[in-house]
Amino acid sequence: MNDTLTVRLGERSYPIHFGADLTARVREAVAQLAREGRRVAVLTDRNVAARQAAALKAMFGGAPMLVTGAGESVKSFAELERVLDFLAENRLDRAGVLVAAGGGVIGDLGGFAASSWLRGIDFWQVPTTLLAMVDSSVGGKTGVNLKAGKNLAGAFHQPRAVFIATGLLATLPPREFAAGMAEVIKYGLLGDAALFAQLEREPLTVTSPALPAVVRRCCEIKAAVVEADERELAREGGRALLNLGHTFGHAIEQAAGYGEYLHGEAVAVGLAAAARLSARLGLPAAGTCAAASADAAAAAAGSSAGDACGTDAAGAAAAGADVVARVERVLAAHGLPARLRAALPLEALMAAMARDKKVRAGAPRFVVLSSPGASSTRADIALPLVESTWRELGAE
Repeated sequence: MNDTLTVRLGERSYPIHFGADLTARVREAVAQLAREGRRVAVLTDRNVAARQAAALKAMFGGAPMLVTGAGESVKSFAELERVLDFLAENRLDRAGVLVAAGGGVIGDLGGFAASSWLRGIDFWQVPTTLLAMVDSSVGGKTGVNLKAGKNLAGAFHQPRAVFIATGLLATLPPREFAAGMAEVIKYGLLGDAALFAQLEREPLTVTSPALPAVVRRCCEIKAAVVEADERELAREGGRALLNLGHTFGHAIEQAAGYGEYLHGEAVAVGLAAAARLSARLGLPAAGTCAAASADAAAAAAGSSAGDACGTDAAGAAAAGADVVARVERVLAAHGLPARLRAALPLEALMAAMARDKKVRAGAPRFVVLSSPGASSTRADIALPLVESTWRELGAE
C-alpha cells in the first residue's frame, strides 16, 4: 500500500502519506527542500536513533540531527529549550523545516518547538510508533507536560506533511506496540463499530496483514474529526471525542509519575473506566449490547447475542455490563491493562482530573459510550460516580 490522505484545513491542509517503506519519498521531499534553499533539521530520540539508524541516514542524509532521551519525561520545558537552541545553532530561518522522527513524545515536543521558533516554522511528522501513526502525528496538537498536568502547555500547529511507513514498526518493542493499540481500540469505540468488531474477532499484531488498513482507517477518523473541529471548540462532541479514555488516562500518568505507565497503557485503563462510568450512567441502552457486532460478542462470551439484552432496568444494567466486558476483553487480547497495576491515591487522581485541560466552567468533561462505535461528551456527571469508578479500578 502506498497512498495519500489529505487533512483538509484550508491553507493549513496537508497530506498523510502511507506505505510500508517511504524512504525514497521522504528522501526526495528533503532533496526538494534543499533545491529550494530551505534548511532541514531532524529531531529524534535515542531509541529511534539506535534501531532505525540506517533508515534515518537514508531519509535525511547529513541533515543536522538532535537526539533526545526517551520517554514522557522528555516533554519538558528544559528539553524544549534544548531543541530551540539546536535550531538556532543550525541557523534555521523562517523557511526552515523541522522533522519530528519518533513517537508521540518527539512529535509533541518537535511540533511545539516548531510553533515557537521564529514564531512558527514548518514541520513534518515521521512517526515510528503505532500510537504516533494512528493518533498523535495527525491533528496539530503539540506540547509539553507540567507538574500540574499533562500537555498543559502547547500550541495547535499543524504539520505540513506526515509520512507513515508501517515497516518501521518491525523494530518496535511489543509493549510499545500494545500501547499503540489502545488508541486503535479507542477509535473503534468512539466512532467505528465495525473496527471494534474486527478487533474483537482477531487481535491485531505487528505482522497482521490488516495492520496497514487499520492504521489508515484510524487516520481517516481523526482527519474527519479535526477537519470539523480543529481547535476543540465545539460545545458538544467534536474533537473532544478523541479524548475517550484520556481524562482518566492523563490522571493516571500524573498521579503515578510520568513514565510509570506508557501513555497507551494509561489510556487503556481509561477506556475501561469510561466503559464502567457509562454503564453506571445507564448509557449503553438495553438492546444495544450486541448490536454493533453480535457475532463477535457472542463468540467471545460463549453465549447467544441476545442473552444480555432487555428492555427494563435489569436489561439496561446487563447491556452496560456487556459493554464493559467486551471492552475489557479486547484490551486483554491486545496485552493492555484494564485496572491500575498498583493502587493510586483517589485524592491525587481526582485532583489531576480537576486540572485537566478539558475542564469547562470548573467541571471535567468526560467522553462516554452509548455503545461500541458511538460516543458523546458529558459535563454533568456527579463526582461520586467518578470516584466509585476509580475505586473499581483499584484506587484507594
